[in-house]
Amino acid sequence: MAILGSIVARSLHLRKKLTQKVATPEKYQLRVLRQLLEKAQYTKFGKHYGFSEILTNELDYYEAYKKRVPIFTYNEMHNQWICQALDGQENVSWPGKVKYFALSSGTSESSSKHIPVTKDMIKSIKNTGFKQLYSMANFKIPAVAFQKGVLMLGGTTSLFEKGEYYEGDISGISAATMPRWLSNFFYKPGQKISLRPNWEDRIKLIVRNAKKWDVGTVCGVPAWVQIVFERIIKYHNVRHIHEIWPNLNVYIHGGVAFEPYRESFMQLLGKPITFIETYMASEGSFGFQARPNTPGIKLVLNNGILYEFVPFTRENFDEDGNIKEGAKALLIHQVNEDTEYAVVLSTCAGLWRYVIGDVVRFSNAKEGEITIVGRTKQFLSLCGEHMSVDNINKTIEVVAKEMNITIREFSVGGFAYQNLFAHRWFIGCDDPNVDAGKVKEIIDATLCELNDDYAVERTSALKEIFVEILPEKAFFNYLRAIGKDGAMNKFPRVMKGDKLKDWEKWLETNRYLQPL
Repeated sequence: MAILGSIVARSLHLRKKLTQKVATPEKYQLRVLRQLLEKAQYTKFGKHYGFSEILTNELDYYEAYKKRVPIFTYNEMHNQWICQALDGQENVSWPGKVKYFALSSGTSESSSKHIPVTKDMIKSIKNTGFKQLYSMANFKIPAVAFQKGVLMLGGTTSLFEKGEYYEGDISGISAATMPRWLSNFFYKPGQKISLRPNWEDRIKLIVRNAKKWDVGTVCGVPAWVQIVFERIIKYHNVRHIHEIWPNLNVYIHGGVAFEPYRESFMQLLGKPITFIETYMASEGSFGFQARPNTPGIKLVLNNGILYEFVPFTRENFDEDGNIKEGAKALLIHQVNEDTEYAVVLSTCAGLWRYVIGDVVRFSNAKEGEITIVGRTKQFLSLCGEHMSVDNINKTIEVVAKEMNITIREFSVGGFAYQNLFAHRWFIGCDDPNVDAGKVKEIIDATLCELNDDYAVERTSALKEIFVEILPEKAFFNYLRAIGKDGAMNKFPRVMKGDKLKDWEKWLETNRYLQPL
């Protein structure tokens, strides 16, 4: 391992000295589109939408592509095309037969989605991983970190055979296709532990075996990584995680905003480490933080994925976050830094003009760097307040700072109230002396400052704000109760409809919660 790690470290150092020729973002993306169209033109999807004819339009085949191919939601793509691939049919929306389907975490939907994962997509994910590794030359990371293990706290790597295909977590598919040398030398906790389907069993084994490993990098969703660190520290009776893993130097995170976790996370460390954000989903690996002290995630534009950006406005989306017919889509060279965009993908796994559900803002349009500000289905706008997950995260940061408390899990729901509307905030905090009334005041004042629409509605239709302080374990126990405990699952920051009703009903019947 030390020899391999030294080679990696030297390679990164050498790469930093090399000047690479790069194309413009527009050229990269148009080249990707052409490659996608050429490869899929003889599939059922390609024939149905005339990919061959699109490719003859040399002047502007992107405009021709937009005119011929509509924007798809998951349900539309599934009901018309993915279902055929699940039945074992070949050449449906991508050449060949799909061997793997990733089960999404189902954050915005009531059930998991089946996302096709092709050989080309597996290659794309690996390429992004190597690009991210190369980018680490930009960070001040000790060379020893690249000689140590990488702890990946993802879902189970067990895959389930379903006749014509295998299904499972995207981390399981990635592990199943991981080069043996990489798995044997670097990957932790190893296949024996990660294959266990029960998340609680995996945590217990990771905690017990932690001292046996020399971990240099940890990857995973903040909430679950923090739980694992806390359990390791408690089980081995140490002050901080660096007494177990002295060479831990890198934490790669994604899935949710890290800021609400940062302060309490730092308390688990014995020395500073490098935090790097990444952007990955069941649909693919899209980008990573490429520059230190820069919050933006740099999209990888030459790796089998075409990105389109639909302004997240009333003209393009309804109040429930559903995209409207005729919504205007842009390529990356057409965006600006003042607009929020819903992301639409066309991929080498046979997803075409597919609304992934993320809403982003460009922190640096020239560099193709984004920040994720929410989900199309997780904006709360009962009466025109247009409250984003970004608003919610920033508000919680202010509450935690002003009241000197730790808040890592939280959510907000809206409902009809006295012929108008109200919000109810669910705040996870284990401090018994928290004043819910004071929390409410800070939330209301902060949102009025952050969001002009919210401020207007608080004088009219948004009549009241309620705050409920809950033990932090309530959020994790609820996920467990609905079968969504584990490293790939996140508690939604906005709850609506039946999801909100189910959550409130569960709270009413589980006031005495069992500990995690």
